[in-house]
Amino acid sequence: MPSIRNIIGMVVGLATVASALPAQPKLSSRAVSAYDLRARQLAATGLPAGLTDIDILQFALTLEFLETAFYQEGFAQFSDSDFAALGLTPEDITNLKSIGNTEQVHVTTLLSAIAGAGTQPVAPCTYKFGLTDAASMVATASILENVGVSAYLGAAPLLTTPAILTVAAEIVTVEARHQTFIRVASKAAAVPSAFDTPLGIRSVFSLAAGFISSCPSGSNLAITPFAAMSMASGASTSAIVAGSNLQITTAATGATFCAFTNGGQPGGAAFTPFANGACVVPQDLAGLTYVNLASAGPLTGVLTDAITVAGPMVVQIS
Repeated sequence: MPSIRNIIGMVVGLATVASALPAQPKLSSRAVSAYDLRARQLAATGLPAGLTDIDILQFALTLEFLETAFYQEGFAQFSDSDFAALGLTPEDITNLKSIGNTEQVHVTTLLSAIAGAGTQPVAPCTYKFGLTDAASMVATASILENVGVSAYLGAAPLLTTPAILTVAAEIVTVEARHQTFIRVASKAAAVPSAFDTPLGIRSVFSLAAGFISSCPSGSNLAITPFAAMSMASGASTSAIVAGSNLQITTAATGATFCAFTNGGQPGGAAFTPFANGACVVPQDLAGLTYVNLASAGPLTGVLTDAITVAGPMVVQIS
């Protein structure tokens, strides 16, 4: 298998001959209708027209910049003893720091891939993580790594160049290892679900936007985040039980359903009616789940950007 550096070197050449390559294997019609993220994200959803593979790499770079800055800020703010007080062993702390190091390598890799394709890479944004203690850092790291996995999975069907898809795949498997380590170190279930969850670009940016103060022009591909939503005052997003009532606060209007996006769901999401500021958590969901408000609840289980009203919000379902 070629090294990642060799793969990056292939990007420019492959991009120029991609149209001459034989047709790639296609998904079944059922899978396409359920998970065709390219069609549903790019058609009248607010994403820039003509989104290219390099644009997607630029967006990935923006997220990797965010993750790298997060770990740099956290480790500068909290000492090893702060993490040890949480019950982390010296080996755990070393492994946690190694996550920050690999995020920096991801940044370098994406910078090389984008520059090698003849495009100026975006610059880092200015961030606001609001870390108060080591515990909040570890909890936020768990969410960021999960979002990172979902972002790469959601972007995969949008990519058309095999070499770039390979680079993304090499990164997403490591992001998944990050997430698993943090869960184990936090004494949570290592594998809470049989499937990871792909997430569309606008939803990913909506989650990232909460940590961003400002970005240089072009760094976010001019993507507009969805309206914010949160649990009602005093409620917790952790250890939510299926069948319970979820109270939600948002300034958005027009929502009639809650959409629970979780890997393995037919079509990607489970919908329950939203009324009087609340909806019921559906059965058969486990682990980190993304909750959006939607203007419809299609039986296909497909949450499109066109019907998304607010969110997503990250919750832990037990």
